[in-house]
Amino acid sequence: MILYIHGFNSSPQSFKATKTAEYFADHFPKVQVLIPKVPCYPLAAVNEIDQLIATTIQNSSKNGQTQIKGIIGSSLGGYLGNYFAEKYQLKLVLINPAVKPYELLVDFLGWQQNPYTKERYELTDAHIDELKMIDTPQLKFVQNYWLLQQTGDEVLDYTQAVHKYALCKQTVIAGGDHSFQGFEQYLPQIAEFFGYKS
Repeated sequence: MILYIHGFNSSPQSFKATKTAEYFADHFPKVQVLIPKVPCYPLAAVNEIDQLIATTIQNSSKNGQTQIKGIIGSSLGGYLGNYFAEKYQLKLVLINPAVKPYELLVDFLGWQQNPYTKERYELTDAHIDELKMIDTPQLKFVQNYWLLQQTGDEVLDYTQAVHKYALCKQTVIAGGDHSFQGFEQYLPQIAEFFGYKS
């Protein structure tokens, strides 16, 4: 089982999310890919994902089913994924991750509209504080991380991720953009990173 966490103002219908689901359905049909619609507000997102992971782990131990093998987190989803990777000691593939979203999203305070779902919501200083509460400046399980980063990211400073995950597996690609061009080409390697081999 794999958990995909999408980014800020994104959705389970995003390109990378759908490509991930399609790849595993085609090559590892027995592997369930969970792609929840992440709530707009940080604390609500953390609580919902935490409940999802905890319930999945609990059910796995009861039924002898496969537990969550890893998380894929894109942009803000990478930041959220980092919190859960440390809490549950899960593997995490980070795609152009947000490292300090509490700084970046200050410029987005006020009313927002998700371009996928058309949901309107207000981002406030309280939500910035919620993001700060789950920051993970120190990584305990560096062997569990793989950073996929493109230097042409027009939204985030890619050097922040390269620095934070310096002791982790990294694939840093010159050029590209925040959407991470060519993401689908890495799905076979991502599957292998999580222990799935064809």
